[in-house]
Amino acid sequence: MIINEIFKSIQGESTHMGRPCVFIRTTGCNLRCSWCDTEYAFHEGTEMSVEEIRGKVEEYDCTLVELTGGEPLLQPEVYRLIGLLLDEGREVLVETSGSLPIEELDPRAVVIMDIKCPGSGMARSMCWENIDHLRPRDEVKFVIADQDDYLFAKETCLVFRLFQRCPVLFAPAFGKLSPRSLAEWILQDSLPVRLQIQLHKYIWDPSMRGV
Repeated sequence: MIINEIFKSIQGESTHMGRPCVFIRTTGCNLRCSWCDTEYAFHEGTEMSVEEIRGKVEEYDCTLVELTGGEPLLQPEVYRLIGLLLDEGREVLVETSGSLPIEELDPRAVVIMDIKCPGSGMARSMCWENIDHLRPRDEVKFVIADQDDYLFAKETCLVFRLFQRCPVLFAPAFGKLSPRSLAEWILQDSLPVRLQIQLHKYIWDPSMRGV
């Protein structure tokens, strides 16, 4: 596998926000979202075996692990890595763009699937069949850059009955939409979603890597 970085930090997103977590960031992404904050992961990385990755994870005293990117599902060996981490008794989160099929993922893993809004420039990339494979423990995330994105996210949730499927996360695009504006829209419409900010960017400098 080509790995961009492995580090331990505070989980800044999802319903697991605030928990210590080991992040495995893979190299490579098939999308180019307008608000992407990890462009360095498009190409930078080091080739590592699955066993080397497991060994690095074991150096940290932490049972929660997240595979992120880039797009982790681009690398076929990720499926074996996820299975081995789960076999060791770890909780495994898989953050994916939603553009690639998720049905082959180990059912013990938790999928955190983005649905790209128009402001990302990648809304047409979505593999909509993935919604049929979501389970109650999985999560769906919308990164929202403006009110048009918010309306798109709300309509998508209603059309696909996402509120009845799993937790839904609405996140303001950092530096583009204020958390307050998004919070006010959510409250006005009484949406059963979780407002999430990128907590790590409020703890550390937003430009820092490895946090």
